[in-house]
Amino acid sequence: MTLRTVDWKDNSVIMIDQTKLPNKLVYVKFSDYKEVAKAIKNLVVRGAPAIGVTGAFGLALAALQSKAKTTNELIQDLETAKKILFETRPTAVNLSWGLEKIMRIAKQGQTVSEIQESVIHAAKQMADDDIKINMTMGKLGSELFKDNDTIMTHCNAGALATVAYGTALGVIRATKESGKKIKVIATETRPVQQGSRLTAFELKHDGIDVSLIPDTAVGYTMANRLVNKVIVGADRILRTGHVFNKIGTYQVATMAKRHGIPFYVAAPLSTFDLKSNPDDVIIEQRNAHEVTHIGDKKTAPDDINVINPAFDMTPPELITGIITEAGIAKPPFDESIKKLFEAKK
Repeated sequence: MTLRTVDWKDNSVIMIDQTKLPNKLVYVKFSDYKEVAKAIKNLVVRGAPAIGVTGAFGLALAALQSKAKTTNELIQDLETAKKILFETRPTAVNLSWGLEKIMRIAKQGQTVSEIQESVIHAAKQMADDDIKINMTMGKLGSELFKDNDTIMTHCNAGALATVAYGTALGVIRATKESGKKIKVIATETRPVQQGSRLTAFELKHDGIDVSLIPDTAVGYTMANRLVNKVIVGADRILRTGHVFNKIGTYQVATMAKRHGIPFYVAAPLSTFDLKSNPDDVIIEQRNAHEVTHIGDKKTAPDDINVINPAFDMTPPELITGIITEAGIAKPPFDESIKKLFEAKK
C-alpha cells in the first residue's frame, strides 16, 4: 500500500503533515475538531477526497468532544462543528459531501452514545471506501494509457490527496501495475509547490519514473513532444463537465488542446456537483504571502498587490474524458455524466 494520508486511531485523527514534505515525513495527531479544521485550512491535509474524509473524522471528534446530554444538544454541537469545518475550503465539493453524509447518519441516532458510535463507524467506512473507489477508478482509467506513454500531471492528485492510492496518480499507478512502462512529467504547481513537494516525492517514493518541470515549461514540453497524455484530479466537477481544479489546470488543458494531446480528469462521483452552475462556484482566494515569499524568503516588493486564486475552471470542450469509479464520461458530458449517476442508483 502507498502512503496513508489520514486515519482514525484510538479516537484521534492521524494525518501526514504535508507542509513538511518532501524534507520530512511527519505524522500529526488531533483529538480536537477545531485543530482538524485548522489543519485543513493550513494545507496540513489537502486534496478534495482527503479533506472530505478528514471533515468526516472532524465531526467524529466533535461528537466525542461534545458534553451534550441529549441527542438534540449533540446535533446542535455537530452543526456548529460542521460550519467551522466547511468554511476552511469552500471550493472542493468533497468536504461538504463528507460533512452532509455524517450529519444525515447522526440525525438517525436514538441516543447520544449511538450517534457517537455511528458517526465514528461511518467516517472510518468512508476512508476505507475511498481507497476501494480510487483503485477501481485507477483500473478503469489505466485502459486509456499505453505502453511507453509519457503522462503529464498538475498539482497532486495522488495518495496524498486522498486517503491512499490517489485519483490521477491512482490511474498512473494502476497503469504501471498493469505491466506498462510509463514516465511522468510533474509540474511544480506554484505557488505552494504541490507538484514538486508532493507529487514528485510520492512518485519517487513508489519507484515511478518522474521528471519535474516549472509551470512555465508546459508549452515547451508539449511543443517538443516530450509528453503524449495529460491527467489531473478535480476539486469539483459540474453536471456540464466544467472542472474546477488547482490553479493552472486551465492553462495546461488549453496547451494540450493546442498540441492535440488527450486531457483526462480523474475524480470520484463524490467530487461531482450536479446542482451548481459555473458562476455559482466560489473560488478560494489565498494569502498573498504564498506568492510574495518562498518559505521565509521574500521574493516580491513590500505592499505589492497580489491575486492568488487557489483554483480555476477548465471548460468541457478542453477535456477528452472524465474517469470515475462508475465509468468514463466522454463528450457530450451533460449526457454521459447523467448516465453515470443513473447507473449508480
